[in-house]
Amino acid sequence: MTALWKSLPSAVVPGTVDAEPLSGGAVNDVWRLSQADGTTYVLKGSLDAPPDLFPLEAAGLRALHERAGIRTPRVFEVSAHHLLMETLRPRPDTDAFWEAAGRSFATLHTVRGEHFGWDTDGWLGLLPQENGPTADGHEFFAERRLRRYLREPKARRALSPADLAGLERICERLPQLVPAAPSVLNHGDLWRGNLVADAAGEPVFIDPAVCWLWAESDLSMIYCCDPPPDRFFHAYEEISPLADGWRDRMPLLHLREHLSVLAHFGAYGDTVARVRDVVRTFS
Repeated sequence: MTALWKSLPSAVVPGTVDAEPLSGGAVNDVWRLSQADGTTYVLKGSLDAPPDLFPLEAAGLRALHERAGIRTPRVFEVSAHHLLMETLRPRPDTDAFWEAAGRSFATLHTVRGEHFGWDTDGWLGLLPQENGPTADGHEFFAERRLRRYLREPKARRALSPADLAGLERICERLPQLVPAAPSVLNHGDLWRGNLVADAAGEPVFIDPAVCWLWAESDLSMIYCCDPPPDRFFHAYEEISPLADGWRDRMPLLHLREHLSVLAHFGAYGDTVARVRDVVRTFS
């Protein structure tokens, strides 16, 4: 059977002498392609991806770099079936790297938006990320980041009527639970796996799901998914100080990710138990 990368419409495929599989995601596969002259590229691809998934990813990378000046991969090609990018390096888990990453992430959050949302919907995994703009951050988070996933069949089957009622109470109480804050540029899916490094060891941000939303909502992903050392957060606050009690709100804002997991996979692992912990604490 022909390797999938050979079927993708990249101009570098005919000149490839070696293809090494890399870790990918729920939608696509990833390879490092080596050329005869020693040049390497990273090729992400899928013949089954939604036709706008890779173009929107490329646009998100461009938005992060052009609007905030943070480092993202150079994109050489994009189509409905692939994204060809520069080769990067694994993340070095050093104090210096995490401090630099914290400062870069904070710089991203200094870029203010005029509303909450984005000019197009996007993708988070296999499901559309709804980005319809609104002037009210609490309304946006309730409708586009929480209730949006409660409409998905797998999520509804995983949650009990009591769970759903508790989540509705949280949606109604958001203005009391989360302080009003401006909309800022969000990466949208920043966990450790979406931070890599360039040749100089500086942080590079990959795989975004961009939008205008609260800084704390963006921070919740990396705080709650295998958090980096405290040096990351201290460096972040040197540039973008956080409101009192922000750590206490991280589990609440991370509900978006838990509900996305349920919407994709149903009752996966301990996700339902984590949702119930948040409901007990905040509803």
